[in-house]
Amino acid sequence: MIEIRPVSDLRYKFSEIEKQVQNGQPVYLTKNGYGAMVVMSIESYSRLVDPVKRALDEADMAARTDDRRMGHKEVFDKLRSRHQDR
Repeated sequence: MIEIRPVSDLRYKFSEIEKQVQNGQPVYLTKNGYGAMVVMSIESYSRLVDPVKRALDEADMAARTDDRRMGHKEVFDKLRSRHQDR
């Protein structure tokens, strides 16, 4: 279940938020009724960003070893084509 709390809970109920985050559940914090931030464990954050970092590292390596370059239109056309094929 999604946990949504006011940002003031971060100060006054930190231990409750910490326990939930340690159990692998992100906590969504609001300020004045609007989404402000998400608190998550380092492990959850790593699972989220590590694949992106790896993909960017692979792209950097490919760019170093390949002289071909594509413009943004060509890149997005190719991505749209792949997405439509699914």
